[in-house]
Amino acid sequence: MLYFGLTNGLFLLRYALARQNGLRRQIYYIVLLALFLFSAFRFQVGCDWSGYYFQYLAAENIDWSVIKGTREPIWWAILGWIQNNGLPYPVANIVSSAVFFIGVHVLARRQPDPLGFLVLLFPILIINMPMSGIRQGAAIGLVCIAFASFIDRRPAHFVLWIILAAGFHSSALIFILLLPIATGRYTKTRLIMTALLSIPGAFLLASGDSAEIARIRYIDTNIEAFGAAFRVGILSLSALYFFLFVRKKWMRAFPQDYSLASIGAIGMALAILLVPVSSVIGDRVGYYLIPIQAMIFARLPFLSFRVNQSLHSALPYLGLLLVFLVWTQISGHFQQCYVPYNSWLFGLPGGHFLR
Repeated sequence: MLYFGLTNGLFLLRYALARQNGLRRQIYYIVLLALFLFSAFRFQVGCDWSGYYFQYLAAENIDWSVIKGTREPIWWAILGWIQNNGLPYPVANIVSSAVFFIGVHVLARRQPDPLGFLVLLFPILIINMPMSGIRQGAAIGLVCIAFASFIDRRPAHFVLWIILAAGFHSSALIFILLLPIATGRYTKTRLIMTALLSIPGAFLLASGDSAEIARIRYIDTNIEAFGAAFRVGILSLSALYFFLFVRKKWMRAFPQDYSLASIGAIGMALAILLVPVSSVIGDRVGYYLIPIQAMIFARLPFLSFRVNQSLHSALPYLGLLLVFLVWTQISGHFQQCYVPYNSWLFGLPGGHFLR
């Protein structure tokens, strides 16, 4: 299958370049461009292809004077601009993929292994977000830039990027709750302060229009996110691994972004609690945390393990490859949404045209 073969090829490429740091960084840019093209120029691929097409149609006569009062105003402004310029619907995928991959690149270039970070995102995050849930995919890209601002201890920039991300997908606002600890390495006092402030903050978010829509759509209905329990479960297991084997080593090796890694791991551990309430909400929150998971996994070769260094470094790749293989083989949902893969980059399949 194309997707499993591509994932396997990306992982083997990273393995082959394990001792060639300079070449690995050069190849990273080629892989980044290739994955952008693979995502942005797909045709009738992705579970939300039809849903976003109807949004594109709805934006044809959009009232620009009221767009600022809509949910996700940046997204609707983009759709309105595409319509006003007579551009076809697939252009929306190019824009959203560009935002996603630019944001991922901002965070990837902070890593000692950008290629490892990028390829670890492919089998779950890239396929599910910029190749399907494109609004949240763009939001995740901007949240990645916010994470970089968090590392740099620039709270104003952090808030700005979160607000811009919410202009694509309002779920990104949940990360505003990290503002009290966006000014530096957190202490127990700051963590407690964040927890206390998160109570009224979470209440305000939960009482907003977006939360009410989420409740109606996902909690008061039988809508489920296929595979959410497994995806969020993997995040929780990753968090457990971080705290058992990685945390202290990370603090010594990478103190500058220890706060982001540890806070992200806490979020990964707690995300599983959302799944019984709503698998969709748990899944949506979990996707934002996958870049932090990839950041942790990609740095394992740079940490000092007393024994089994190679095993620790290889385990994330082997685990993700196994999970992805099972998903692609047994999931009818995957087969329906992603197979066959088509692209309009070099021409459309017979009988199709852009619209």
